[in-house]
Amino acid sequence: MTVSEHDRLQALESELSNTKAELARVAREQALAAESLRASEELKSRLIACSRDCIKILDLEGRLLFMNEGGMQVLEICDIGPFLNSCWVEFWEGADREAAQAAVRAAQGGGIGHFVGYFETRTSRQPRWWDVVVSPIYDANGKPERLLALSRDVTQHKKNETALCEAIQFNREIMEGAAEGIIVYDAELRYQLFNPFMERLTGKRSQEVLGRVATEVFPRLGPSGIETALKRALQGEVVQVADALVPKHSADGRDLWESCTFAPHRDAQENVIGVIGLVRDVTERHLAEETFRSIVVGTASATGNDFFPSLVRHLATALRVRYAFITDCDDQKRAKALAFWNNDQFGEKFEFDIADTPCMKVLNGETCHYKEGIQSLFPLDTGLGDWGAESYLGVPMLDREGRVIGHIAILDDKPMDRDPRAIDLVKIFAARAAAELKRQRAETKLQDALQQVQTLQKKLEAENIYLQEEISKEHNFEEIVGNSRAIMEVLDRVETVAPTDSTVLITGETGCGKELIARAIHSHGSRKHRPLVKLNCGAIPTGLVESELFGHMKGAFTGALERRTGRFELADGGTLFLDEVSELPPDTQVKLLRVLQEHEFEPLGSSRTIRVNVRIIAASNRDLEKAVQEGRFRADLYYRLNVLPIVLPPLRQRRSDIPLLTAFFVERFARQFGKQITGIAQDTMDLLSRYDWPGNIRELQNVVERAVVLSRGPVLKLGADLLPAVGATMASTDEVADLDLDDLQPHDSPSDSSSLEEVEKRHIQRVLQKTDWVIEGERGAAKILDLHPNTLRSRMKKLGIERSSLSPTLPATKSRSHEAITN
Repeated sequence: MTVSEHDRLQALESELSNTKAELARVAREQALAAESLRASEELKSRLIACSRDCIKILDLEGRLLFMNEGGMQVLEICDIGPFLNSCWVEFWEGADREAAQAAVRAAQGGGIGHFVGYFETRTSRQPRWWDVVVSPIYDANGKPERLLALSRDVTQHKKNETALCEAIQFNREIMEGAAEGIIVYDAELRYQLFNPFMERLTGKRSQEVLGRVATEVFPRLGPSGIETALKRALQGEVVQVADALVPKHSADGRDLWESCTFAPHRDAQENVIGVIGLVRDVTERHLAEETFRSIVVGTASATGNDFFPSLVRHLATALRVRYAFITDCDDQKRAKALAFWNNDQFGEKFEFDIADTPCMKVLNGETCHYKEGIQSLFPLDTGLGDWGAESYLGVPMLDREGRVIGHIAILDDKPMDRDPRAIDLVKIFAARAAAELKRQRAETKLQDALQQVQTLQKKLEAENIYLQEEISKEHNFEEIVGNSRAIMEVLDRVETVAPTDSTVLITGETGCGKELIARAIHSHGSRKHRPLVKLNCGAIPTGLVESELFGHMKGAFTGALERRTGRFELADGGTLFLDEVSELPPDTQVKLLRVLQEHEFEPLGSSRTIRVNVRIIAASNRDLEKAVQEGRFRADLYYRLNVLPIVLPPLRQRRSDIPLLTAFFVERFARQFGKQITGIAQDTMDLLSRYDWPGNIRELQNVVERAVVLSRGPVLKLGADLLPAVGATMASTDEVADLDLDDLQPHDSPSDSSSLEEVEKRHIQRVLQKTDWVIEGERGAAKILDLHPNTLRSRMKKLGIERSSLSPTLPATKSRSHEAITN
C-alpha cells in the first residue's frame, strides 16, 4: 500500500466518523422534538378533557364527532357513544334549535356563530343556560373541514340577570304606583327618572324631560328655591324643602306647593353621581292655610290704598281664580273698580255701567253665582269676552244700614262649582272691604284741607319715581375710560365747566358718550346731590314735547286725566339734560329760551308761573350752526346754549383708547355673564384697532358684548363676521362717493309752477329709491342728503313721503338688513 492510498483511507475513515456523529446528533434532536410534541399533545388533551366548558367537534354537516370529558361531566353524560354521529342541532329545542342551526351555517361559511340557549342536564334535569360559540376548523388549504362548538355554563349569570329584571320590575311598579313624585337627576341635574306621578302632576311626559336639565324644562325651579336645594344635595347633603311655591307647574297651569326631599345618589365607591328626589303635592293643604292667612294676616295690617289691592290678590290666591275685583257703587247704575287682580298681576282700574252685566243682581243686594256660560248669559258685556271669562261669583258690600256700597267679584276662565266655603270666604272679605271703603270715604273728606301738602307730596313722589326709573335703567357706561389726547382734553374741559352753573352744549356723533359727559359734569358740580333729569327730544312726538318739559294740568288737552309734573319741575335744584336738542319744535324753542333767561315757565293749561333753578346741559349729534343758518333752530337759543361748548371726538379719532376701552368692556361683560376671560388675542386687538367704528363707543360695546357671549375659552377671539365693515353688507365711504348723483335727480325737470316743497319731496324720493329706502349708515339716504337721520324722518313725515307713495312706474326696491322705512 502506497503512502497516498494510506492517506486516502484515513480521510475516508475520518469522514465516516464525522457522519456517524452528525447522524447521532440528528437522532437525538428528533427524539427531543418527538417528546416535546408528545408532551404538548398530552397537555392539550388534558386541558380539553379537564375543561369545565363543553367542547365538541362536529363535522361539516353538524354531526357530533367528539366531546371532552369535562363537558360530559357538566352535562351528566356517562357514555358518549350513543350520541356520536348524531345531529348536534337536534339536541336543542324550540327557538334555541333555530339559533343552533344558524350558528352552524355561519361556521360552515367561515364565520362564527353565537347564541345563548337552554339545555337541561341528562340525569338530574337541572336547568342550565349556555353561551355557545361555533367556529370553523380549517385544513391545510385554509378551508373549513370540521366545526368547533364551545358551550359555557352561564346559568348563574342568567339567574342574576333574571333577578335584576325582577328587581327592576318591582321598582318600576313601586315608582309607577307611588302617590308621590320620584325623580333621579345626574351630576348635571339632568333628569334620569321621572315617574308617572310627576307626569300627571306637571303634564310633562318622561320622554320630554329625560336627559334635559331641570331648570331648562321648568325655569321657575330657580326662583322657587328648588334649584338651590338640588345643588346642596350634589354636595352630599340631605335637603328638606318644607313648602316651595312653583308657579304654573301643574298640568293645567296652576301654581303648585311642593314638599321635597333631595338626597345624594352615590355609586359603589360612595361618589356622588346625582340626586334622588321625592316630591309631594301639598297644594291643597297649603291653600287651606293660605286662605286662613289671607283673611287673618293678609289684610289685617293693610290699610289705605294698599288694602284693596291686597284684598283682591289674596282672594284670587285663596280661591285659585284668574280674576278678582272690588268696586265702589252707590247708585246701582255705574261701578268703579277700586282694585283688579288679572291672573298673576294687578290690572288697570276701570269703570262700567252695571246694566246687562252679571253685577246687576249683586248690586241689588243678592249673592250671585254662575257656574259656566257667563258670556252667553250676558252677551252685551264685552269685557267678559276680553277676559275669556267662563264663570262668576259676586257678593255685595253692605254698610251698617244694609245699603249696597259696592261689591266683590271673582271670575275664572273655566267652570266654577258652587262651593259654600268659597262663598262664605268672599262674604267675610266683603264685610271687611265695606268697612274699609266707609273709612276711606270718611278720610277723603279730610284730605281737601291738605291739598297744598298733597301737591308737594306728589311732586316729591314723581321725583322719586323718576329717580327709581333712572336707577333701574342700564347705562351705557359706568365710568369714563380712555387716555388719548383727545379724551384727556375733553375731561379737562369737564373739570373746568363742572363747578359752574352755566349752560353747556355737548356736540358729537351718535354713540360717542354725550350722556356720560353730562353725568360727569353733573356729578362734579354743586348740584350733584340733586337729580339729573334726562329728556331725549328726538324720541318724543312733537305734540308731547311741551308736556314732557313743562308739565300740564288736568284737562289741559284730550287725554290729560290728571296733573303731570314736567321735567323742568322735577329737575328743580338739579340738572336737566336735553339730548338731541336740535329736534325741538320751534314753539318749544321759544319757551325753552324763556326758561334759560327768566328761569320761569307755565305748565300747559295753567296761567300760574312756576320758577325753577335748573342747570341746562344740551347735546346734539349734528351741527347746530348749520341748523341756525337753515332757519331750523333759533340763533338766540343756540348762542344761549353754547356758552360752554364741549366737542366729543368720535372713537375713530381716539384709536389709542381702543385697547383700554375694549379691556374695560371685556372685564364688565365677563363678570356679568359669569365667563372666565383672562386676555384678548392680539389679532383681535389688531382687528378692532383697524376698524373705523362708525357707531362709536356704543358699537364697540355691542361688539365686545357679543364676542364675550360667544367666547368659549379664556382668551377672547373676535370673528371677522362680528364687524359689519368686514362683511359684504357694509359699504365704504368710497362706495358712497361712487353713487351716480345724476341718477338721483328727478327725471322730469320741475315746472315753473312747482313749489320748493314739491321739488324737495321728489328729490328725497329719488334718493330713497336709490338707497332701497335705507335711511342710516354709510349708504343711507341721510348720508347722501347730508342730513341727520332724525331730521330726514321729520322732513319725510312733513312732506307725506311714505314707501307706498312712490310712483308705480318707479322700480321696486330690494329689502336689506339695514334700517328701512316702515311708515
